[in-house]
Amino acid sequence: MRALLVDLDDTLLDYSGGVDECWTAACETVAGPAGIDTVSLVEAVRKERRLFWDDPERHRRERVDMPGAWRKIVARGLDRMGAAAAELAGPVAEDFAARRWAMMRLFPGVPEALQTLRDGGVIMALVTNGDVRQQRAKIERYDLARYFDAILIEGEFGVGKPDEIVYRHVLERLAVPAREAWMVGDHLEWDVGAPQRLGLRGVWVDREGAGLSPGNGVQPDRIIREFPEILSP
Repeated sequence: MRALLVDLDDTLLDYSGGVDECWTAACETVAGPAGIDTVSLVEAVRKERRLFWDDPERHRRERVDMPGAWRKIVARGLDRMGAAAAELAGPVAEDFAARRWAMMRLFPGVPEALQTLRDGGVIMALVTNGDVRQQRAKIERYDLARYFDAILIEGEFGVGKPDEIVYRHVLERLAVPAREAWMVGDHLEWDVGAPQRLGLRGVWVDREGAGLSPGNGVQPDRIIREFPEILSP
């Protein structure tokens, strides 16, 4: 491994942990006092989250403005339950965002593993989709930039994974051929399948130990449960 491309959310950073709890607390804290049935709102938001993000084109379009996406999801949830309270969408989304930031943490052992890779001479790039403001804030909050030779954020670059221009651009920045590079991340297609088609090796972070689904079409070069396992032979 001469170079390693690394995903951010749910690979280095526990981004998804506690999401449901944060939505529930935000709905109860903001919408409850306004007379909204929070049980119904939480369920409506849960359904709308799934519908909202399951549309691939909407996912690509909306993930570069996460605060806006969260407002839209709450507004759709309120509309779904017939609540004439559109003015609550923004405050609920803001409360949710604050709770998410309070809960986010790097996974155990991540700084130490990154430093070990850095000390070992591995060239590294952070490659992440999403909102540039959110992603830059995470990078700064956890002092991650010091480990990486290049950082590519979808909202900054203009294109995200799995578009092949993303991986090609990063490899060019690192001055490393694809055959000498690996990519590690939790998304089987974006972080494994797409890079593999360009000649990189792909490491899938299967944190829950779910294993590969039959007929998924992607075969990782390695499967790990936690990022620090990348250091193991």
